Amino acid sequence: MFSIIQAAGWPIWPLIACSILGLALIIERFISLKTDRIVPPKLLDEAIMVSNASIPGPDVVAQLEQNSVLGEVLASGFRTLNSNPKVSESDLRSSLEGAGRQAAAKLQRYLGALATIASAAPLLGLLGTVIGMIEIFASQGSAGGMGTSPGGGDPTQLARGISIALYNTAFGLMIAIPALIFWRYFRARVDAYLLVMEVASERFVRHLIRVRK
Repeated sequence: MFSIIQAAGWPIWPLIACSILGLALIIERFISLKTDRIVPPKLLDEAIMVSNASIPGPDVVAQLEQNSVLGEVLASGFRTLNSNPKVSESDLRSSLEGAGRQAAAKLQRYLGALATIASAAPLLGLLGTVIGMIEIFASQGSAGGMGTSPGGGDPTQLARGISIALYNTAFGLMIAIPALIFWRYFRARVDAYLLVMEVASERFVRHLIRVRK
């Protein structure tokens, strides 16, 4: 592996940094976007059951908020009613919508960085290719001019230029393709979570209005 890095030249180092960062982001998103951390299946039913008789107190609301991202959204509805029991339905919806926007920002964290890596890696590979081509032309033109005389050019420099060009192109694609795949996968997963939370919030608002009356 070290010999490949040496053959690829210095342009490979930004690609290695991108690969390490991309792998770290993918692992982090896999851990953070687990269903139990975002939308536990029975959380909405439990929140409705707890508040059937009356709006729960601050301790229960704090536990709900710490449960998951959906818990944060539902807790915002409880807090709004606890602070103002006569709050209008539109203000109550606005409270949950604001919490939902914060939840969406939390779910989409680092996805922009992963998309940037997917876009930048092929360009960095192209940069390495250009540098390799420059070394090839430099080696051919250094003596005899593009091999027009016997012994013209440096075969070692020629081989090095080809190595830089090919290795960097390959590494750029090897980083960009998985990064793009995982970015699209996480985006689809986040969109699915947001849809679930939107439906749950609508159902929860109707429940809170019923309880308040």
